[in-house]
Amino acid sequence: MTYEIRPAGVADVPALMALRTEAEGWLPSLGTDQWSDPETGSRAIDKWHATIEDGRAWVILDNRGSTVGTVSRGPADRDFWRDEDRPETAFYLYKLITARSVGGTGLGSLVLDWACRVAAIEGREWLRIDCWRTNTGLQLYYERLGFEHVRTEAPAHRRSGWLAQRPTSLTTNPNSLLLPHVSGRFRRNA
Repeated sequence: MTYEIRPAGVADVPALMALRTEAEGWLPSLGTDQWSDPETGSRAIDKWHATIEDGRAWVILDNRGSTVGTVSRGPADRDFWRDEDRPETAFYLYKLITARSVGGTGLGSLVLDWACRVAAIEGREWLRIDCWRTNTGLQLYYERLGFEHVRTEAPAHRRSGWLAQRPTSLTTNPNSLLLPHVSGRFRRNA
């Protein structure tokens, strides 16, 4: 399967919201309360528009041109990352969502490799994430893909806070045709 990753545009917002809605419906079947307070309506759409306008959101398309994923980047979340973490040394990944139709295909790990390569080009040492504190399945997934748990923060106004990072030099799909560009094509080799 070949995938294309490109910057998201305003026209992608409905497809991105559909991915989010699908994930909100699927996550309870995994026994997690993640995203159990759906961000629907104008608030979620406004967030997507802001991320897209800032050039921090990407859309992932399959070889038929269907949207099968999204990922965003952003600044260090100061509710979690401290000055002593040297925030400037990292690429912060947010909203990695893949469609259930491609679940189990390894698309998530390809996107993480892509983000590592973009971060390395920028001279960053780490790819960092934060995820829902109670979603142990997602935490294990990230650990299997080379992330190391840094710590867990628990500000009262947030449900996320399980912090992890992996070196940008790490790729888990060495045989993939992943291009180290902000946008590009990649595929999983069998």
